[in-house]
Amino acid sequence: MSDYAVVNPATGENVKEYPTISDGELETAIAAAESAFRDWSQSTTVAERAAIIRRVGELHVERREELADIIIREMGKPREQALGEIDFCCDIYGFYADNAEKLLADEPIELLAGDGDAVIRKSAMGPLIGIMPWNYPYYQVARFAGPNLVVGNPVLLKPAPQCPESAEAIQKMMADAGLPAAAYQTILATNDQIAGAIADPRVRGVSLTGSERAGAAVAEIAGRNLKKVVLELGGSDPFILLGSDDLEEAVQAAVDARLENTGQACNAAKRFIVTDDLYDDFLSSFSEKMKSVEPGDPTSDEAAIGPLSSDTAAERLQDQLDRAVAQGANVVVGGDRKGNFFPTTVLTDISPDNDAYHEEFFGPVASVYKVAGEDEAVELANDTPFGLGSYVFSSDPEQARRVAEKLDTGMVYVNGVGLDGAELPFGGVKRSGFGRELGIYGIQEFINKKLIRTLK
Repeated sequence: MSDYAVVNPATGENVKEYPTISDGELETAIAAAESAFRDWSQSTTVAERAAIIRRVGELHVERREELADIIIREMGKPREQALGEIDFCCDIYGFYADNAEKLLADEPIELLAGDGDAVIRKSAMGPLIGIMPWNYPYYQVARFAGPNLVVGNPVLLKPAPQCPESAEAIQKMMADAGLPAAAYQTILATNDQIAGAIADPRVRGVSLTGSERAGAAVAEIAGRNLKKVVLELGGSDPFILLGSDDLEEAVQAAVDARLENTGQACNAAKRFIVTDDLYDDFLSSFSEKMKSVEPGDPTSDEAAIGPLSSDTAAERLQDQLDRAVAQGANVVVGGDRKGNFFPTTVLTDISPDNDAYHEEFFGPVASVYKVAGEDEAVELANDTPFGLGSYVFSSDPEQARRVAEKLDTGMVYVNGVGLDGAELPFGGVKRSGFGRELGIYGIQEFINKKLIRTLK
């Protein structure tokens, strides 16, 4: 089988294989990207580039049904969620189209002494490599490509090996929107080829969304070659319940936060930390609601969760679960895996010496912990190698503010889930990576902030 292939995780069907790029083709792509940087980024205005990416976003919506069909068969995303992902992409491209001129405008600096003036001029850095994962095949590309294309940075996009068809569809939308061919290129490359491309002096930076292992490998190569890098890695986000005026509403939020994308989201809530006065009622209701959600046919509008993305993903999650139980965890809700369809699972009694205490479960498995109060909740929440997102539910606004400030994460959401937005920065700390995407910070990662000081 080719390195790049669409294998339907719901049926096991090998839908289509795609050839890996040759070394010669990769060299041609990098050379074309360098040429695009010299020509296209300097011969077009920000407004002209913004118009193109706005059209890219509009094409996502116009083609949303066929785009959804593609990722349903590539990685098993339930249809309703696939359509939601595509619509969010339109928001992202639209945000950067609407705000590009303002975000990239010269920034005056007030001089402390001397005559003349000084400004920061924001301009493109050069060709960038984007290494994308499989769990959000359109959204992950939008949040990297949208801001960088409007800046004028040519993009070399390496999709996940199981998502070449969606990458092909994105490439076509870029072309149909009027983007020059060399400004956005899909490269179906091997890991070794990507390592060589990152080292190439014509490539100015790299952004990866993926696993810790992949992030460490890319960061090592980028660092050795003095390249700017952004890493969006895993997470084991805490959901802290300290108080609620409506416990059932909080429970439903917890279920929603755990099961988005069949639990295969880096910023999904995975560890549920509940004060002892609410613990029993929360666990009972949460377990009941989790158990009621069963994996279904992802092509159905009614499916809340589908299969895991691949045989490998299902086997890895099963191994994690088996080890957790062998090391003392209690299964409150569970069932038998059927191929890549994994049952919703709730674990308790996870001790610090259990592997599950430190690992990220990428699938519909939730871990529930009991704590005495606020301080213990914060300590447990921060006792992880990850630091991506976090959720705080409290009926006391002052308590929620205190806890939010103490959490060692890149994002905190208070009394709500699913609160992402194109204008809101996304990113983490610790082993969840570094750098930000989306919002005003997402466009600042790969720009040359050039000082121009003029004496008059």
